[in-house]
Amino acid sequence: MTRPRTRVDAHVKVLDAHVVALAKERGMDAIVYAPHFTRLPSIRERAARFSDDELAVLPAREVFTGDWGNRRHLLALGLTEPVPDYITFEAAMAEFDRQDAAVLVPHPAFATVSLTRPEIEAHAARLDAVETYNTKLLPHQNARAQRIADELDIPGFGSSYAHLRGTVGEAWTAFDGRLADAEAIVDAFREGRPRTVVHRGGLSHRLRGLLEYAHLAYENTWTKADRIFLSGDEPTLPTNVAYEGRFDDVSVYTGGISDYRPR
Repeated sequence: MTRPRTRVDAHVKVLDAHVVALAKERGMDAIVYAPHFTRLPSIRERAARFSDDELAVLPAREVFTGDWGNRRHLLALGLTEPVPDYITFEAAMAEFDRQDAAVLVPHPAFATVSLTRPEIEAHAARLDAVETYNTKLLPHQNARAQRIADELDIPGFGSSYAHLRGTVGEAWTAFDGRLADAEAIVDAFREGRPRTVVHRGGLSHRLRGLLEYAHLAYENTWTKADRIFLSGDEPTLPTNVAYEGRFDDVSVYTGGISDYRPR
């Protein structure tokens, strides 16, 4: 008899009725919803709206630590309070520790947006999983991520990293056993529960990955950064009034975000 498993697409950026229908069609039990530059309360509200008995939508934040040109992404699940982007790495980790969040490393050692291998090794005890398969990345990049996880003995995870609606469910993390709800899934990541990283195959999967990779050209342009830094009031900037000044001392920018002067 086949043991029950819980399939989790562990990182998606888009969420609507089409995404939910496709996730169900591809056998997902849950997806982790972590859109860029969106505050936790808004993510929670949308996740709750699209969750049902067939598919759990977990709210999460991919926090950008450091400045735009040298940022390190951390994926946090199980947050109880909002954490802004563009604060120091240590400040973000301290908040995650305080909130007992599960901390995952997306797309390790990729470009200038990810933790490097030495950084992952230095903080291995504080990290709960490293992404070993990301649909957006090329085969050699995923192979490198797998080596990092293996060499440092850190559990892996897989995701579609869907920025485009049709990519959801292209890759996932399959946990042993049936996990009852979103809280149980967060616990499974935090506790290192046994899992397998799985992805779809064939030409359609490869083409879908290439479409996502091409989307990076937009995701990482200075044009987009200019829109983010137009003022100091964007939702996930530490200067936003919603954070009540709690992160002013650990912001990586001085004189306000609009000045764009790294410390």
